[in-house]
Amino acid sequence: VTFSELLITLSSFGRFQWMHVTLISLPGLLLASQNLLNNFVSGVPTHHCSLDNCRSFLLTSFRFFMIILIISFSQWDLVCSLRPLKQMIQTIYMGGVLTGAIIFGGLSDRFGRRSVLIWSYLQLAILGCSAALSPTYSVYCIFRFLCGMAVSGIIINGVSLKVEWIPTKERTLVGTLTSFFFTFGQLILAGLAYWLRDWRKLQVVVCVPHFLFFAYSWWFAESARWLVLNRRSDKALKNLHRVARINGKPINQLTLEVLHSHMKKEIDSCQSTLTAYDLVKTRGMRRISICLMAVWFATSFAYYGLVMDLQKFGVSIYVMQIIFGAVDIPSKLLALAALTYLGRRYSQATCLFMSALVIFANIFIPPDMQVLRTVLACLGKGFTSSSFTVVYLYTGELYPTVIRQTGMGFVSTMARTGSMAAPAVLILDEVFPALPSIVYGGAAVLAGFFACFLPETLNVELPDTINDVEEKW
Repeated sequence: VTFSELLITLSSFGRFQWMHVTLISLPGLLLASQNLLNNFVSGVPTHHCSLDNCRSFLLTSFRFFMIILIISFSQWDLVCSLRPLKQMIQTIYMGGVLTGAIIFGGLSDRFGRRSVLIWSYLQLAILGCSAALSPTYSVYCIFRFLCGMAVSGIIINGVSLKVEWIPTKERTLVGTLTSFFFTFGQLILAGLAYWLRDWRKLQVVVCVPHFLFFAYSWWFAESARWLVLNRRSDKALKNLHRVARINGKPINQLTLEVLHSHMKKEIDSCQSTLTAYDLVKTRGMRRISICLMAVWFATSFAYYGLVMDLQKFGVSIYVMQIIFGAVDIPSKLLALAALTYLGRRYSQATCLFMSALVIFANIFIPPDMQVLRTVLACLGKGFTSSSFTVVYLYTGELYPTVIRQTGMGFVSTMARTGSMAAPAVLILDEVFPALPSIVYGGAAVLAGFFACFLPETLNVELPDTINDVEEKW
């Protein structure tokens, strides 16, 4: 009997799983605000550039690096020669997300998913609210970097903590439906930004609720899989009995001996300390890691390239945020159908190829046909959003329990690299207008081919050890 079959005896997807998944997913309503906050915090107002600001690129770059240290936050002035400072905020924030993926991924495999998740909620609540009090641009950037780290800790630990308590058959449906919290979060951001019209108030409002998430996160149950594999079987047994009791199916016959018999092979294979090197040490793990790195990078690269410059569409940024948020609803439903009937590999590759096709098509649309260009941009955003939905679930299913968080952190660093690079690529439109689209679309095509080499995980039990991965794939 496997651990997944043991979960089924605890009432499969019962009351506990519903509560657990919902409470972990709820912060997603505000994580979208963190990722897209820069669209409203540093929006470009109506302005005129003086001739003194229109100097050479070298002079602009020099001033850029000097002024970043002294510019007052209460007087943005991120226009004309200081325009790159607007995108720099997002790049710094994504740098924090990248750093958090590396640090919190390894820490959670060592100290547990629950502990790191609780800390991440508190870090985002305190530092996010503190950012609203920033007296200078540079101080604000520091707080945004630290907030990015916390966001990464919340995402990767939340995904794993959900996946490791869900039986195999329910993973696709739960993984897709919980991603709607992020979708609705984009709509909430547009409403809050339109209502508040003040960056400090907006910053506080999207961060204060994380104190509530921190308060109730102590109720979460640590992953029983992780506890057993880290020689804390007594705590795992208590959690399993707790889950059974909440689900109304107490199993008094479940003892430590029975639990160990269910996971004997996994326990025997988990006697040594694992590091990030183990993600590429063996053939199967190396293939998975390399392909996922490409997929995560291209998905994030194209996604943030589309959503981080809403003002270019010539429509109210509040309206565009609502449109871009709403398009996620059909795209995620499409992803759910594809994941269920086509499987993970074909769904991932198709999303990437279709996003590339739409991005390339927009190159040939004349600038005066703004409506058509906006429609195609929305389609591209929809496909990249579907790609995100697939890859989050797919990654959690490909990596084994003993190193799942390290793996999630490792490959998601590529997503953060992509999201950091995306704003910089937007500046290339001053060299050649179509160049950003060519770069975004080309990356998606390349990643689509990499996705074709990933193994299928539809209706396959979660691997617990590296040996499981090598034997299965």
